[in-house]
Amino acid sequence: MSTTEITPFRIDVPQADLDDLNDRLARTRWPNEVDGAGSDYGFPLARLKSLAEYWRTGYSWREQEASLNELPHFTTEIEGQNIHFVHVRSANPDAVALVLTHGWPGSFLEFLDVIEPLSRDFHLVIPSMPGYGFSGPTSEGGWGVPRVARAWAELMRRLGYERYGAQGGDFGAGVSTALGALAPEHVIGVHVNYLPTRPDPDAGLELSASDEARLDTVRALMANRPPYQALQALTPQTIGYALTDSPVGQLAWIAERFAQWTDPATPVSDDRMLTDISLYWLTATAASSARLHRDTQRGAPGEPCRVPLGVAVFAHDITLSVRPLAERLFDVRHWSEFERGGHFAAMEVPELLAADVREFFLARLKEAA
Repeated sequence: MSTTEITPFRIDVPQADLDDLNDRLARTRWPNEVDGAGSDYGFPLARLKSLAEYWRTGYSWREQEASLNELPHFTTEIEGQNIHFVHVRSANPDAVALVLTHGWPGSFLEFLDVIEPLSRDFHLVIPSMPGYGFSGPTSEGGWGVPRVARAWAELMRRLGYERYGAQGGDFGAGVSTALGALAPEHVIGVHVNYLPTRPDPDAGLELSASDEARLDTVRALMANRPPYQALQALTPQTIGYALTDSPVGQLAWIAERFAQWTDPATPVSDDRMLTDISLYWLTATAASSARLHRDTQRGAPGEPCRVPLGVAVFAHDITLSVRPLAERLFDVRHWSEFERGGHFAAMEVPELLAADVREFFLARLKEAA
């Protein structure tokens, strides 16, 4: 493949890989658990055994694969790295494009339920980040958020999009704002559904009690870094050995995030979660996806994002954005607060996220008209 070629792609996991997964699941060596521990020591044993048994005997990757292959998949090479993406064109040939970026431990699968409503008004480009899923493992360091944003700018150029919007959550929010900073002449706006706002004692702002409560959550996370984050930011290769060799280890590692970061009223189905986890397992990208934590924190601070920003805050996310602090850093044009939904908004409440994204970008197009 040439360095600019875009090639159609079809998902076709070898049956031997699925047989190996089932064999490993059947031979799992389980630890014991403290009586009545619940989640105090980590992901509960009974729930994990139930998920593993369903993954082995009830869940069908082939059914999910057939459904996913109904979408138009492509690959290209950028800066020596394979990049997989879904490209859905709107029925409106003059539609503006949106590039939708997932985070960790997500994948392009996060956006499946927003494709239909958003493609009514927009062309959609949904890449797998380098080191994730069908983009495959990365073979060199340095693939942090700024470099991913640079790759997306090149991808959109190759696809012929001169003007486009960017949307994302988790790391995808960072990539989207970095893309807005990198290519403001092309990016009409950025919409995010996760925007951490850190306490800033020098800001001189009088915040509401609810905003201060949100910052208390941030302070607690800063004082007690989550174990998964510390391991992936410091020693992604080390944890990668365990996750790449044990499907139950990979299952627990990601299923715990879904359990902790979703709204209990809007859970992600086991089938959708297992498809996401299967994608990590079948592409052996546990270590390379984890490296994003390390490569991003080691990178130099990027340029500020000056393009219009829209923010959707979902009540059960990891942290909730504080608007006065966000407005010190961004040109906030749109702010929505939702009582339902959590960190995986595109999977939990796709109708709410899609409507908010649509409202924000149609307003940007109206402004530009």
